[in-house]
Amino acid sequence: MRILFLTQIIPYPPDAGPRVKTWHVLRYLVGRGHEVTLASFVRPEELPHVAELERLGLTVHTVPINRSRLADVGYWLRSHWTRRPFLVERDDLPGMRHLVQDLLKVGDFDAVHADQLTMAQFALEGHGKAVTIFDAHNAVWAIWARMRETAPWFLKPVYKLEEIRIKRYEGMLVEQFSHTMAVIEPDKTALLQGVAAEKREEAGQRISVIPIAVDVAQLQPIQRQPDSTNIMTLGSLHYPPNADGIRWFLNEVFPLVRAQIPDATLTVIGKNPPADFIQMADRNPDAITVTGYVPDLTPYMEAARLMVVPVRAGGGMRVRLLEAFARAMPAVTTTVGLEGIEATHGREVLVADDPDNFAADTVRLLRDEDLQQQLAENGRRLAETRYDWQVVLKQMDAVYNWVGEEE
Repeated sequence: MRILFLTQIIPYPPDAGPRVKTWHVLRYLVGRGHEVTLASFVRPEELPHVAELERLGLTVHTVPINRSRLADVGYWLRSHWTRRPFLVERDDLPGMRHLVQDLLKVGDFDAVHADQLTMAQFALEGHGKAVTIFDAHNAVWAIWARMRETAPWFLKPVYKLEEIRIKRYEGMLVEQFSHTMAVIEPDKTALLQGVAAEKREEAGQRISVIPIAVDVAQLQPIQRQPDSTNIMTLGSLHYPPNADGIRWFLNEVFPLVRAQIPDATLTVIGKNPPADFIQMADRNPDAITVTGYVPDLTPYMEAARLMVVPVRAGGGMRVRLLEAFARAMPAVTTTVGLEGIEATHGREVLVADDPDNFAADTVRLLRDEDLQQQLAENGRRLAETRYDWQVVLKQMDAVYNWVGEEE
């Protein structure tokens, strides 16, 4: 089958949630014998990774993209005129639109696979006989709704407007695309909320729920340093929900942990750390380290006793938690952080939602080696049996078999 795959980022290296998901989907499609052409936006620092995608067996076409806050203001203003989401306007670049149109004219594709919300717009027109698949990593409107709850009062109306527009737009995509893939059942439900009530039942039949997967063979259990009191956390820190959760832990949870374990330390790992994170580390050099991006997490995992995944807003699944399970890393998270993952509090992970309980569980886990071992072993077993990419992505066969029947 000939597939045109559209993605907003170069999905390599698989070092952040969206890249991990997309990389394994592409590996699986190629491994199943499909002929995949990738059309992707590319940032200057991503250009060296194009060769890795070509080695996988993809035909790769790229369009340069550069972000700027000044340009974002223009896209935000334009969204008021078009009434489309700001996120969609920001990525509606002529270079990508022309590339996709040109590829569709000559490619004779069987399917167009649009990866994430902002790439779906390029598959809406001119796809000919190709079946369209919307791969929704998240129900994005629900993320904005959760961020609005903790946003400053003056930003709440801004978040609400974008939430409304995204909800309506995602509903339109679910209606117009041949098939939609969500990663968790709550996202399927949320996506359908943007669809008119009388059309939801039919639209729901065209949504598959396929979890995010990780490479369990590559992510082997780590050997943690005995007697460590280091806590690690990580995430792409330019992504507001990630920064929000870690900021909450820094400000409201970690001081409670230090009150009980004065020598506890925290390592914050992730690209583009906010200025207040760096300032906090500068004020507390003996307690907090902010590393920025690191190419290899293994030394940091080995030096830590546990990982915290503090999430208050967001959607989809937390890949960093799946990777912690695969690496046999004990973890504490929130109900939102665990959403969509079939793990249980006290068996594979500890779950708490307020500062006192999150701190108490963190302290408990730091002190209890038997509990650490129990969570580590159970988490690894869950990753092997439920979230390995070669297990999970077999569910995509049903989607692409259906595509073949529709041709």
